[in-house]
Amino acid sequence: MTDQLPSPQPSPAADLRLDLEIPGSMIPVAPPNFRSGFVGIIGRPNVGKSTLMNALIGQKIAITSPVAQTTRNRLRGILTTPTAQIIFVDTPGIHKPHHELGKVLVQNAKVAIQSVDVVLFVVDGTTELGGGDRYITDLLKHTEALVLLGINKADVQPGDRPDIDESYRHLAHQQGWTVVKFSALTGEGLQSLQAELIQHLEPGPYYYPPDLVTDQPERFIMGELIREQILLHTREEVPHSVAIAIDRVEEAPDITRILATIHVERKSQKGILIGKGGTMLKAIGTAARQQIQKLIMGKVYLELFVRVQPKWRQSRLHLAEFGYQVEE
Repeated sequence: MTDQLPSPQPSPAADLRLDLEIPGSMIPVAPPNFRSGFVGIIGRPNVGKSTLMNALIGQKIAITSPVAQTTRNRLRGILTTPTAQIIFVDTPGIHKPHHELGKVLVQNAKVAIQSVDVVLFVVDGTTELGGGDRYITDLLKHTEALVLLGINKADVQPGDRPDIDESYRHLAHQQGWTVVKFSALTGEGLQSLQAELIQHLEPGPYYYPPDLVTDQPERFIMGELIREQILLHTREEVPHSVAIAIDRVEEAPDITRILATIHVERKSQKGILIGKGGTMLKAIGTAARQQIQKLIMGKVYLELFVRVQPKWRQSRLHLAEFGYQVEE
């Protein structure tokens, strides 16, 4: 029997890992000098955190939209290379909460800051440093994790505004942070960002099988893809008042049948979602079905229902029912 090197010790953020006893799967022993760890992606709403994680993973696992506060759950994306495994933790945008759901989301983002090895603080490269960024900076003063400042949206940054970058670089210099500039949309600078992140990880094991890209079950991703289309098709008060429940998934050899309920808070929102003669709901369902078919790589039949659940965002009971719980 050949002697083996001692297995690298798990990172301090290993408590984020879910139970990995996946039937039929095996987690290999990491090679020498392999690095691994957890990277928390944080920032204000709508700075491109989910787009960034999808781009780094190379596959869509987080929904995106022009609407702020799109991300609700702490979603993990897994990037495995020959030399490293990075578990990205995409968090809800940190903002001033206006209801119980908002409080839960912000609290969970704060928990993530304290539970990762590296924090990637993403800012919007089209606007100067603002009060929201300073608030997050104050939060980061209490974390032991290494912090990288990522300036996103390099592709649309005004060429006549060097003061934008300077405002962020000055902040980073004050805090002793490394700055990386990139575009999550075009991919510009992402290789440099990936290399920088790997460089700051400690030697460690595989936490997940190398071919896994997320720890979330398919049902969760299905619900998120439906919610994404609601965000894209509706405006104003509807998007943030929506919760999706996947009621049933029936798999057959030639088709997967999915029944889902869209929960809203008011009758007027139900009317908007259904639309005249059901046109809006049909458009949402068609677009969501096409995205889910890409996810499962097979034909899908999707049936959507809309139900009014008054003030669900203010109820801890309903929040837990829809999967929004305060994380410890």
